[in-house]
Amino acid sequence: MFHGSMVALITPFNEEGQFDEDSYRQLIEFQIENGTDVIVPCGTTGESATLNYEEHNQVIKACIEQVNKRIPVIAGTGSNSTAEAIEISHHSKEMGADGLLLVAPYYNKPSQEGLYQHFKALAENIALPQILYNVPGRTGTNMSAATTVRLAEFANIVAIKEASGDLTQASEIIARAGDKIDIISGDDFLTLPMMACGGKGVISVTANIMPAQVKAMVQAVFDNRWEDARRLHLELLDVHQAMFVESNPVPVKTAAGLLGQCRPDVRLPLFSLQQSSLDKLQAVLRKHELI
Repeated sequence: MFHGSMVALITPFNEEGQFDEDSYRQLIEFQIENGTDVIVPCGTTGESATLNYEEHNQVIKACIEQVNKRIPVIAGTGSNSTAEAIEISHHSKEMGADGLLLVAPYYNKPSQEGLYQHFKALAENIALPQILYNVPGRTGTNMSAATTVRLAEFANIVAIKEASGDLTQASEIIARAGDKIDIISGDDFLTLPMMACGGKGVISVTANIMPAQVKAMVQAVFDNRWEDARRLHLELLDVHQAMFVESNPVPVKTAAGLLGQCRPDVRLPLFSLQQSSLDKLQAVLRKHELI
């Protein structure tokens, strides 16, 4: 249902540290002009963890309004409280989101059965297509392939963003339930190998600053132009790595600031890049003639 080059969009802030809606709308236009297939507001890259409820809704509302049905909007509405995730998801549905991105509950460290029951409750309560998000490096818990396969039986659970870094796990999901649930890469540097196994695209960090190039790589796979895909994958590899020289989204927001797209500011407890990391990031951006 959702495929291609999908961007996990940053959330810009102004000098007072508040949501910068004007810059945000310009970022959305930049994405659409460069061929991005889906926009994902309020994910990890969008600093959802430090947005309050009002801001969360404001960001999603602005995204839906600016996109204006030109491409799908997948709202990040996950939480480590099932009831809270349901509430936020309902509100996003009312605002007109096309689907939901639901991160596995973080900090609680639920069992596999707890993960299943959490996502089951969301599937049964929200009549929207849902993308699960497995990112154990952030949540502290890996959602197993077996749990994902169980959840694939729900018709509105249409995909999983796999950021476990485990190609075997992603492959097992495709082998056992690929006709029921799509795999989407959650790691830019694994997009090509994951798509080679049957993945349907990426929810990308790098696409914030290089949307046309990420789209070109994904499209090359869809077109069976594997030599082009490999070349583009290798060309982008150092950019993908630079996006994680420190915790996401600090590097990508810094890059966006250097490109003049928005202020680089992040909210505490995130903090500006250390000088050594900034030097590495700038070197990569210069190599790709972005600055």
